[in-house]
Amino acid sequence: MQVKRFFAADMRQAMKLVRDELGADAAIIGNRRIAGGVELTAALDYTPSALAPRVPNMELEDELRKTASRIVSAQAELSMRGDSDASTNRQLFAGLPLTAAEPLVEPTFVEPQRPAAPVQAAAVDQRVFDSMRFELNGLRELLEVQLGSLAWNQLQGSKPQQANLWRRLQRIGLSGPLSRDLLELTTEIEEPRQAWRMLLAHLARMIVTPEVEPLEEGGVIAMVGPAGMGKTTTLAKLAARYVLKYGAQNIALVSMDSYRIGAQEQLKTLGRILNVPVTHVDPGQSLANALDPLLRKRVVLIDTAGLQASDPALRMQLESLAGRGIKSRNYLVLATTSQKQVLTAAYHSYKRCGLAGCILTKLDETASLGEVLSLAISHELPVAYLTDGPRIPDDLHLPRRHQLVSRAVSVQMQEEPSEEAMADMFADLYHSPAKRVG
Repeated sequence: MQVKRFFAADMRQAMKLVRDELGADAAIIGNRRIAGGVELTAALDYTPSALAPRVPNMELEDELRKTASRIVSAQAELSMRGDSDASTNRQLFAGLPLTAAEPLVEPTFVEPQRPAAPVQAAAVDQRVFDSMRFELNGLRELLEVQLGSLAWNQLQGSKPQQANLWRRLQRIGLSGPLSRDLLELTTEIEEPRQAWRMLLAHLARMIVTPEVEPLEEGGVIAMVGPAGMGKTTTLAKLAARYVLKYGAQNIALVSMDSYRIGAQEQLKTLGRILNVPVTHVDPGQSLANALDPLLRKRVVLIDTAGLQASDPALRMQLESLAGRGIKSRNYLVLATTSQKQVLTAAYHSYKRCGLAGCILTKLDETASLGEVLSLAISHELPVAYLTDGPRIPDDLHLPRRHQLVSRAVSVQMQEEPSEEAMADMFADLYHSPAKRVG
């Protein structure tokens, strides 16, 4: 028997290490939390009798004994009270009137016998609960991984055509729930090519685009999002696009970025080139007061600072944009080169100000569009603009849904996703029964 320990940041990564080194037949015989992650103990050719019995958790067993003792005491007290209240309880719960045979007697309360030494409620050590919670979470993740692997293997055996479609959707980078919804729409189609074309058509219909271009609609338009997403460059492209079409008389620029070095100077330079006025709003200054003299402009573009979610200045900035007197339409700028976790965190950080849609940037640099499309579809964010290069304003485009899907297919991964990746994706669908597949 071969026994080995594995260390990783979380249970999912630790399970992958076990599969890669010991194979799918390895048995998990222990897990515990350590500084910086988790530790898994796995064995190959494991038999239960080969290892010594597990050392009991004395603290946990002691708490269980105390709990059982308190339950017994409570039951004894209830039974003593029940003898004196029997007639009253029969009337209350059975709905029967008192008869002559059962005269109304004033119930007397019998003080239950108490132990000589008063039993105080033991303060449960928080570490015990933390340990139990960690073990339960670890077991849940192990079950999800195993269920995901079983579901994927079963699908490959029973429905190979559907399994192939799953692989193709994962090459695009679509999320598991979105892939499941698309496949449910094509279950009746048997011909593979037709099923694939229908999948892409349904995907295109799920992408929402605004009926009227934001610049044509006018008003106050704000670019929001984390640092590095391309907010300032996108604002420059929007301003240049408007000036070339309508002139510089009815547009103004506003900068709320007082944190990034050179941000205000960059916007000032753009304003001089386009002959457009630029207003700077410092932290703590009222945005409504700064916008008041600009309301006669047809379009006002606001550039915001890309701050961390934990920064108190971000909350103040979002509250300013969501103020009653502002009436701004806030667009979340998302770089398609960002990881799924970064995109999801950006949405949850900036949705507090109210999002009118999103702008997808850096399409010329991305290796996958599935992640950002999954986010936009799942949260019903209209895709307002696309950018695919540094040229101002030539590399700013209005989205076309079918063209966007075609682009997502053209930049898909060339290699097939691994079996472990597919199993992990199926495991994510097991977080709730409504997401199960098969």
